[in-house]
Amino acid sequence: MRTSDVWRSVGAATALAALAVVSGCTIQPAGPPGASPAGAPPSAGAPPSAGAPSSAGASPPAGRSPGDAKPPDSAGQPAPKVLWSPGDRGGGVRELQARLRQVLWLYEGPTGTYDASTVYAVKGFQGKRGLPRTGTTDSVTWQRLLGMTDEPGKWDLYASGGQPAAKPDPRCLTGRVLCISKTSRTLRWMIDGRTVSTMAVRFGTEYTPTREGVFDVYFKSRHHVSTLYDSPMPYAMFFSGGQAVHYSADFAGTGYYGGSHGCVNVRDEDKIATVFSQVRNGDKVVVYW
Repeated sequence: MRTSDVWRSVGAATALAALAVVSGCTIQPAGPPGASPAGAPPSAGAPPSAGAPSSAGASPPAGRSPGDAKPPDSAGQPAPKVLWSPGDRGGGVRELQARLRQVLWLYEGPTGTYDASTVYAVKGFQGKRGLPRTGTTDSVTWQRLLGMTDEPGKWDLYASGGQPAAKPDPRCLTGRVLCISKTSRTLRWMIDGRTVSTMAVRFGTEYTPTREGVFDVYFKSRHHVSTLYDSPMPYAMFFSGGQAVHYSADFAGTGYYGGSHGCVNVRDEDKIATVFSQVRNGDKVVVYW
Protein backbone atom coordinates (compact mmCIF):
# COMPACT_ATOMS: atom_id res chain seq x y z
CA MET A 1 0.00 0.00 0.00
CA ARG A 2 1.25 3.39 -0.82
CA THR A 3 1.95 5.92 1.92
CA SER A 4 -0.83 8.17 0.69
CA ASP A 5 -3.32 5.29 0.86
CA VAL A 6 -2.33 4.55 4.48
CA TRP A 7 -2.92 8.11 5.57
CA ARG A 8 -6.17 8.16 3.69
CA SER A 9 -7.40 5.03 5.68
CA VAL A 10 -6.26 6.50 9.03
CA GLY A 11 -8.18 9.70 8.30
CA ALA A 12 -11.38 7.79 7.55
CA ALA A 13 -11.16 5.84 10.79
CA THR A 14 -10.55 9.03 12.78
CA ALA A 15 -13.61 10.68 11.21
CA LEU A 16 -15.83 7.71 12.07
CA ALA A 17 -14.65 7.76 15.70
CA ALA A 18 -15.32 11.48 15.99
CA LEU A 19 -18.83 11.03 14.59
CA ALA A 20 -19.56 8.30 17.14
CA VAL A 21 -18.57 10.56 20.05
CA VAL A 22 -20.74 13.40 18.82
CA SER A 23 -23.83 11.20 18.33
CA GLY A 24 -23.46 9.42 21.68
CA CYS A 25 -23.59 6.00 20.10
CA THR A 26 -21.32 3.12 20.89
CA ILE A 27 -20.82 -0.06 19.05
CA GLN A 28 -22.92 -2.87 20.60
CA PRO A 29 -23.40 -6.47 19.72
CA ALA A 30 -26.38 -7.08 17.51
CA GLY A 31 -29.56 -8.02 19.37
CA PRO A 32 -33.25 -8.48 18.71
CA PRO A 33 -35.08 -5.45 17.36
CA GLY A 34 -36.02 -3.02 20.16
CA ALA A 35 -33.75 -4.60 22.76
CA SER A 36 -32.08 -2.17 25.18
CA PRO A 37 -28.36 -2.18 25.43
CA ALA A 38 -27.00 -4.32 28.23
CA GLY A 39 -27.00 -2.38 31.50
CA ALA A 40 -28.71 0.70 30.03
CA PRO A 41 -31.70 2.23 31.90
CA PRO A 42 -34.99 2.39 30.04
CA SER A 43 -35.70 5.59 28.22
CA ALA A 44 -37.54 8.23 30.23
CA GLY A 45 -41.29 8.12 29.60
CA ALA A 46 -41.19 4.79 27.78
CA PRO A 47 -44.24 2.63 28.55
CA PRO A 48 -43.62 -0.59 30.48
CA SER A 49 -43.70 -3.78 28.50
CA ALA A 50 -46.94 -5.77 28.38
CA GLY A 51 -47.56 -7.84 31.52
CA ALA A 52 -44.94 -6.05 33.55
CA PRO A 53 -45.94 -5.18 37.14
CA SER A 54 -46.59 -1.52 37.86
CA SER A 55 -44.04 0.40 39.89
CA ALA A 56 -44.44 0.73 43.66
CA GLY A 57 -45.39 4.36 43.35
CA ALA A 58 -48.23 3.83 40.84
CA SER A 59 -51.47 5.72 41.60
CA PRO A 60 -54.48 3.63 42.82
CA PRO A 61 -57.69 3.43 40.76
CA ALA A 62 -60.06 6.37 41.08
CA GLY A 63 -62.14 6.30 44.26
CA ARG A 64 -59.78 4.06 46.22
CA SER A 65 -56.95 4.99 48.54
CA PRO A 66 -53.63 3.18 48.69
CA GLY A 67 -54.06 0.09 50.87
CA ASP A 68 -57.84 -0.17 50.34
CA ALA A 69 -59.01 -3.77 50.16
CA LYS A 70 -60.91 -4.91 47.12
CA PRO A 71 -64.66 -4.56 47.80
CA PRO A 72 -66.31 -7.98 48.46
CA ASP A 73 -68.53 -9.33 45.74
CA SER A 74 -72.15 -10.39 46.36
CA ALA A 75 -71.07 -13.92 47.25
CA GLY A 76 -69.18 -12.51 50.22
CA GLN A 77 -72.12 -10.56 51.70
CA PRO A 78 -73.31 -11.71 55.16
CA ALA A 79 -76.47 -13.82 55.30
CA PRO A 80 -79.66 -12.00 56.36
CA LYS A 81 -80.42 -12.07 60.07
CA VAL A 82 -82.76 -14.86 61.21
CA LEU A 83 -85.65 -13.40 63.21
CA TRP A 84 -87.70 -16.53 64.04
CA SER A 85 -87.13 -20.22 63.53
CA PRO A 86 -88.89 -23.51 64.39
CA GLY A 87 -89.65 -23.84 68.09
CA ASP A 88 -89.72 -20.10 68.81
CA ARG A 89 -92.67 -18.66 70.72
CA GLY A 90 -94.08 -15.21 71.41
CA GLY A 91 -95.81 -12.16 70.02
CA GLY A 92 -93.48 -11.84 67.03
CA VAL A 93 -94.33 -15.35 65.88
CA ARG A 94 -98.02 -14.61 66.40
CA GLU A 95 -97.77 -11.54 64.14
CA LEU A 96 -95.86 -13.55 61.52
CA GLN A 97 -98.64 -16.13 61.50
CA ALA A 98 -101.37 -13.48 61.29
CA ARG A 99 -99.67 -11.92 58.26
CA LEU A 100 -99.20 -15.32 56.60
CA ARG A 101 -102.95 -15.83 57.02
CA GLN A 102 -103.58 -12.58 55.14
CA VAL A 103 -101.70 -13.86 52.07
CA LEU A 104 -103.35 -17.30 52.37
CA TRP A 105 -100.21 -19.25 53.14
CA LEU A 106 -101.43 -20.23 56.61
CA TYR A 107 -104.93 -21.27 57.62
CA GLU A 108 -104.40 -22.18 61.27
CA GLY A 109 -103.82 -20.06 64.33
CA PRO A 110 -102.20 -17.76 65.05
CA THR A 111 -100.89 -19.83 67.95
CA GLY A 112 -97.71 -17.95 68.86
CA THR A 113 -95.63 -21.12 68.34
CA TYR A 114 -93.38 -21.59 65.29
CA ASP A 115 -94.66 -25.06 64.42
CA ALA A 116 -94.56 -27.34 61.37
CA SER A 117 -97.48 -25.53 59.72
CA THR A 118 -95.63 -22.23 60.03
CA VAL A 119 -92.46 -23.72 58.52
CA TYR A 120 -94.48 -25.04 55.57
CA ALA A 121 -96.18 -21.65 55.06
CA VAL A 122 -92.89 -19.71 55.21
CA LYS A 123 -91.27 -22.08 52.70
CA GLY A 124 -94.18 -21.59 50.32
CA PHE A 125 -94.05 -17.81 50.66
CA GLN A 126 -90.27 -17.77 50.10
CA GLY A 127 -90.36 -20.06 47.07
CA LYS A 128 -93.13 -18.06 45.39
CA ARG A 129 -90.95 -14.94 45.58
CA GLY A 130 -87.64 -16.47 44.56
CA LEU A 131 -86.15 -16.47 48.04
CA PRO A 132 -84.23 -19.42 49.53
CA ARG A 133 -86.76 -21.94 50.88
CA THR A 134 -85.30 -22.21 54.37
CA GLY A 135 -88.52 -22.28 56.38
CA THR A 136 -86.98 -19.83 58.85
CA THR A 137 -88.00 -16.18 58.82
CA ASP A 138 -85.03 -13.93 58.08
CA SER A 139 -84.99 -10.14 57.70
CA VAL A 140 -85.41 -10.32 53.90
CA THR A 141 -88.44 -12.63 54.10
CA TRP A 142 -89.98 -10.48 56.83
CA GLN A 143 -89.62 -7.25 54.84
CA ARG A 144 -91.27 -8.85 51.80
CA LEU A 145 -94.16 -10.03 53.98
CA LEU A 146 -94.54 -6.62 55.63
CA GLY A 147 -94.81 -4.98 52.22
CA MET A 148 -97.67 -7.26 51.21
CA THR A 149 -99.81 -7.23 54.37
CA ASP A 150 -101.56 -4.91 56.82
CA GLU A 151 -100.82 -4.62 60.51
CA PRO A 152 -102.94 -7.26 62.29
CA GLY A 153 -105.57 -6.14 64.79
CA LYS A 154 -105.90 -7.71 68.23
CA TRP A 155 -108.41 -10.31 67.15
CA ASP A 156 -106.37 -11.15 64.07
CA LEU A 157 -103.48 -11.97 66.40
CA TYR A 158 -105.74 -14.07 68.61
CA ALA A 159 -108.09 -15.39 65.93
CA SER A 160 -108.07 -18.86 67.46
CA GLY A 161 -107.56 -17.92 71.09
CA GLY A 162 -104.54 -17.80 73.33
CA GLN A 163 -105.15 -14.28 74.60
CA PRO A 164 -104.68 -13.54 78.31
CA ALA A 165 -107.83 -13.65 80.42
CA ALA A 166 -109.29 -10.51 81.92
CA LYS A 167 -109.36 -9.93 85.65
CA PRO A 168 -112.36 -11.75 87.15
CA ASP A 169 -115.47 -9.73 87.85
CA PRO A 170 -116.05 -9.37 91.65
CA ARG A 171 -119.24 -11.42 91.25
CA CYS A 172 -117.10 -14.37 90.20
CA LEU A 173 -115.10 -14.58 93.42
CA THR A 174 -117.54 -16.67 95.45
CA GLY A 175 -119.08 -20.06 94.73
CA ARG A 176 -118.89 -22.11 91.54
CA VAL A 177 -118.89 -19.77 88.53
CA LEU A 178 -118.53 -19.72 84.77
CA CYS A 179 -116.89 -16.26 84.64
CA ILE A 180 -117.12 -14.92 81.06
CA SER A 181 -115.40 -11.69 79.93
CA LYS A 182 -116.48 -10.02 76.68
CA THR A 183 -113.45 -7.72 76.80
CA SER A 184 -110.83 -10.47 76.72
CA ARG A 185 -113.16 -13.07 75.14
CA THR A 186 -112.29 -15.63 77.75
CA LEU A 187 -114.07 -17.96 80.14
CA ARG A 188 -112.74 -18.83 83.57
CA TRP A 189 -114.16 -21.81 85.42
CA MET A 190 -113.78 -20.72 89.04
CA ILE A 191 -114.46 -22.31 92.42
CA ASP A 192 -114.39 -20.08 95.52
CA GLY A 193 -112.24 -17.45 93.82
CA ARG A 194 -109.73 -19.94 92.37
CA THR A 195 -109.39 -20.31 88.59
CA VAL A 196 -109.58 -23.98 87.66
CA SER A 197 -109.50 -23.59 83.88
CA THR A 198 -109.33 -20.81 81.28
CA MET A 199 -110.37 -20.93 77.61
CA ALA A 200 -111.06 -18.66 74.66
CA VAL A 201 -114.69 -17.96 73.75
CA ARG A 202 -116.64 -15.99 71.16
CA PHE A 203 -120.09 -14.45 71.34
CA GLY A 204 -123.15 -13.60 69.32
CA THR A 205 -123.06 -11.17 66.43
CA GLU A 206 -124.46 -7.65 66.34
CA TYR A 207 -127.93 -8.95 65.51
CA THR A 208 -127.91 -11.86 67.98
CA PRO A 209 -125.86 -10.57 70.95
CA THR A 210 -124.98 -12.65 74.00
CA ARG A 211 -126.82 -11.37 77.06
CA GLU A 212 -124.87 -9.88 79.96
CA GLY A 213 -125.59 -10.32 83.65
CA VAL A 214 -125.71 -13.00 86.33
CA PHE A 215 -127.45 -16.29 85.50
CA ASP A 216 -127.60 -19.93 86.63
CA VAL A 217 -126.99 -23.10 84.64
CA TYR A 218 -130.46 -24.65 84.36
CA PHE A 219 -129.95 -27.43 81.80
CA LYS A 220 -127.06 -29.52 80.44
CA SER A 221 -127.04 -31.54 77.20
CA ARG A 222 -123.96 -33.48 76.09
CA HIS A 223 -125.06 -34.09 72.45
CA HIS A 224 -127.41 -31.17 71.94
CA VAL A 225 -128.57 -30.00 68.50
CA SER A 226 -130.20 -26.58 68.06
CA THR A 227 -133.89 -26.79 67.21
CA LEU A 228 -133.81 -23.29 65.69
CA TYR A 229 -130.70 -23.60 63.52
CA ASP A 230 -130.29 -27.39 63.27
CA SER A 231 -126.63 -27.09 64.28
CA PRO A 232 -124.68 -29.20 66.79
CA MET A 233 -124.12 -27.75 70.28
CA PRO A 234 -121.96 -30.36 72.07
CA TYR A 235 -121.43 -29.99 75.84
CA ALA A 236 -124.21 -27.39 76.04
CA MET A 237 -124.81 -25.67 79.39
CA PHE A 238 -127.89 -23.41 79.10
CA PHE A 239 -128.04 -20.28 81.23
CA SER A 240 -130.48 -17.78 79.58
CA GLY A 241 -133.33 -18.84 77.34
CA GLY A 242 -131.78 -20.59 74.33
CA GLN A 243 -128.29 -19.26 75.05
CA ALA A 244 -125.69 -21.73 76.28
CA VAL A 245 -122.00 -22.28 76.72
CA HIS A 246 -120.95 -25.03 74.29
CA TYR A 247 -118.23 -26.35 72.00
CA SER A 248 -118.18 -24.93 68.44
CA ALA A 249 -116.44 -26.71 65.56
CA ASP A 250 -116.87 -23.54 63.50
CA PHE A 251 -115.02 -21.48 66.11
CA ALA A 252 -112.27 -24.10 66.18
CA GLY A 253 -111.97 -23.87 62.40
CA THR A 254 -112.45 -20.19 61.59
CA GLY A 255 -111.76 -18.42 64.89
CA TYR A 256 -113.06 -14.90 65.42
CA TYR A 257 -113.87 -14.49 61.74
CA GLY A 258 -117.35 -15.78 62.58
CA GLY A 259 -119.85 -15.50 65.43
CA SER A 260 -122.67 -17.32 67.21
CA HIS A 261 -126.43 -16.78 67.38
CA GLY A 262 -126.02 -15.62 70.98
CA CYS A 263 -124.35 -18.60 72.60
CA VAL A 264 -120.91 -18.58 74.18
CA ASN A 265 -118.77 -20.67 71.82
CA VAL A 266 -115.70 -22.55 73.06
CA ARG A 267 -113.03 -23.76 70.59
CA ASP A 268 -111.10 -26.16 72.84
CA GLU A 269 -113.13 -29.38 72.95
CA ASP A 270 -110.99 -31.07 75.59
CA LYS A 271 -111.28 -28.16 78.00
CA ILE A 272 -115.03 -27.70 77.60
CA ALA A 273 -115.56 -31.48 77.98
CA THR A 274 -113.72 -31.38 81.31
CA VAL A 275 -115.66 -28.33 82.52
CA PHE A 276 -118.96 -29.90 81.38
CA SER A 277 -118.23 -32.90 83.59
CA GLN A 278 -117.66 -30.64 86.62
CA VAL A 279 -120.40 -28.01 86.27
CA ARG A 280 -123.71 -28.68 88.02
CA ASN A 281 -127.16 -27.32 87.44
CA GLY A 282 -127.49 -24.24 89.62
CA ASP A 283 -123.89 -23.11 89.21
CA LYS A 284 -123.53 -19.39 88.48
CA VAL A 285 -122.78 -17.81 85.10
CA VAL A 286 -121.47 -14.23 84.98
CA VAL A 287 -121.20 -12.47 81.60
CA TYR A 288 -119.57 -9.04 81.82
CA TRP A 289 -117.45 -6.50 79.98
